[in-house]
Amino acid sequence: MRVLLVPNLFNRRAVAATCEIATWLVAQGFDAVLADEDAAGCENPDIGVPASEIGEPGLVVSVGGDGTILKAVHLLGDTVAPILGLNYGRRGFMTGASPDSVYDSVTAALAGEGRIERRATLEAAVVMQGREVGRYRALNEVYVARGGSGRVIDISLAVNGIELLSSACDGVIVATATGSTAYALSAGGPVVSPDVNCAVVVPVAPHTLNSRPIVVGARDEVVVSLPNPSRADACVSVDGHLTPCRRSVESITVRHSDTDVLLVKLDGRDFYEVVRDEFFGG
Repeated sequence: MRVLLVPNLFNRRAVAATCEIATWLVAQGFDAVLADEDAAGCENPDIGVPASEIGEPGLVVSVGGDGTILKAVHLLGDTVAPILGLNYGRRGFMTGASPDSVYDSVTAALAGEGRIERRATLEAAVVMQGREVGRYRALNEVYVARGGSGRVIDISLAVNGIELLSSACDGVIVATATGSTAYALSAGGPVVSPDVNCAVVVPVAPHTLNSRPIVVGARDEVVVSLPNPSRADACVSVDGHLTPCRRSVESITVRHSDTDVLLVKLDGRDFYEVVRDEFFGG
């Protein structure tokens, strides 16, 4: 079985743990691989593969925090594989195991133990200068934000063709239920259980008193457009990573993707226990 390891290269403990897990997996007869850049960062280039050659691993082990799981999701692309998150980060909403029992956790995940949580993702189609320039998948959120000039942008927000908001603002977040506890929460959105098949739309610093976050259904289509060319200096961020924005963004259409993310949970914590521990002090 191929096992893909995805470390947080900026976390020394995570890098060291990744090297140890890779050595242990190879000794157990598994095909342990890392993306080339990660293998170089772990000083183990022999098990590095190009991102295009990762294939379909039987298990992905994310060694870091929630951001490392996002990294793993984007490495996989449209490939669906169970992801075990070893929590070496600050928060652990998506991670499923403690670093105190690394080998036991990986062994259990390889044996198919634990529960699998399906997390919905979003697909964003970006239009610039009259044509679609890219489609992107997000596990957390799609964020349409003001660009390098720092000026506010004029946005029009519509759901299923019905315009709900037209205002100057810093941007708009469209988040999954999973992403509701990330940037959307900081911008004033609600906490949503990952069991709820929905998306959360949160205007960021709108210049109006008539704006509220809204929860939309799984079949709803959200369109954010920038109708005013003089206030359209915007960029699009997907799970915290900027998409190419060399030209003016005209619109972004966001809908639910057909591809889910599979998270392996071994710690037994309920979602509301995590919310209590992370946000309400346990």
